[in-house]
Parts: sequence; structure tokens; C-alpha cells
Amino acid sequence: MSSPRFQSRSMVVTGAAQGIGRQVALEAAAEGARLTLVDRSPLVQDVMKQINSDHGQGTAIAVEADLESWAGNEQAMARANAVYGAIDVLVNNVGGAIWMKPFQRFDEKQLMAEINRSLYPALFGCRAALPYMLEQGRGVIVNVSSIATKGVNRVPYSAAKGAVNALTASLAFEVGTKNIRINAVAPGGTIAPPRKTPRGTDPQSEQDKIWMKEVVDQTIRSSYLKRYGLLREMSAAILFLASDAASYITGTVLPVGGGDQG
Repeated sequence: MSSPRFQSRSMVVTGAAQGIGRQVALEAAAEGARLTLVDRSPLVQDVMKQINSDHGQGTAIAVEADLESWAGNEQAMARANAVYGAIDVLVNNVGGAIWMKPFQRFDEKQLMAEINRSLYPALFGCRAALPYMLEQGRGVIVNVSSIATKGVNRVPYSAAKGAVNALTASLAFEVGTKNIRINAVAPGGTIAPPRKTPRGTDPQSEQDKIWMKEVVDQTIRSSYLKRYGLLREMSAAILFLASDAASYITGTVLPVGGGDQG
């Protein structure tokens, strides 16, 4: 029987409290990963407890940090390296559209909030992890992008995720000879439990619901399979790129949108 893909590997998963990040963490733990779970929500502690109480092959620590900040990313990576002695894999999962509405309806503050939410955690995360990977002579980064680089009512979010794709390609090119691989997964619409910590706190008007329905309709219409994806379908792609099975893949954005290429 072959060894689990992530046996004894130090893996940092950001945005691990809910959704795709939580799914990735649970599946990586089942395959032997030594996890650093990072989120600004205290809910990340529950994921850590679940992993450590499962008596599975993996273990986890939790770090509560604001990954929209440089300091939060440095704190998280330093903690992972201090506990496990390495950072073998980083999954930059933090992000998500806060508002869904026509571009002309966004104000300056909202534009900045969308970029801060969906670009800087990946940009800062790559920068904070890279020195450890260079020093140890190996590493894998999987950035979570989005099919919504081409989508309605999410222009600032789309711009941020387009920048994540460019970050992925350019950094992979720069460190290609350093035994470090950088890829991205671009999820499509994904079915997930209701968020316990919402991305936005503004009350939703009837017009907001109409704009949201336009997003849902466009997402399904653009998918060849005419459905939303499952959390496990997103995590499968992320963990594939994080594994040795993808050892000759770098600088690539893998769409996981049921045929929608973004």
C-alpha cells in the first residue's frame, strides 16, 4: 500500500475555518499532513480540534491572524516553521466576493475592501512563505483563484483574482529552478454550508437579491455541466496540485468550473 500523499508534510491552509479551506484541511489531515490552520475567525479552533480528536494520521495547530495584513502572514508562516521545522505546502485560500452588484455601484471603500480581501492574502502569503521554502530547497504553493475572472456583478473581485493568476504565473517562472512549484486552482460556483462568519455585514435589499440571482444564473449558464460544484471537487484539484503527482506542473491555473474556463 502506498504512503499517504502528505505524510509528515508541513502544510499551511489559510481561510481554514469554513468552506473550501476547511475541506482541504480535513482531507489533507486524513492523508498525514501536519497542518497550520490560519483564519481570522475563532472558528478555526474548532477545525483544529476536529482534526486532532479524529485520531487520524494528521495533526493540526491553529493560528488566528488577519491575512489581509503583512504582519498576519509573517506571524502565520513563522509559527508553522517554528512548530514543524518547515513549510512544505502553502494553500492560499483566503478570498471571496463581499458585494455582488454592477461595477458602477461600488464606491472607493468597497473597491479597496474587495482587493484587500482577495489579492493581498495571496500576495503577502507567497512572500511570507517563500524565504522558508528557498532555505529548505523545496516547496509547493497552491493559490485559490476563481472562474469569476469573467463573471457578472463582481468586477473588483474578478480583478483581484486575475491578479492572483498573474502572481501565480510570474512567481512560478521566477522560482522554477529552485525546486518550488506555484500553481492555482480556479473554482467555479461551489455548494457550501451557510457561512457562520459572513464576508459582508450590510443588510441585503431586494435589489441585492436580484443582483445575486444574476450571478447564480450566469454561473450555472456558463458551466457545461449546468450545476454548482461540491467542496470535495474543489479540494481534489487543490490537493492534486499540492502533491507529488503534479511534480511537473507549475505556473498553471487549473479551472474547476464544470467546463467554464473563466
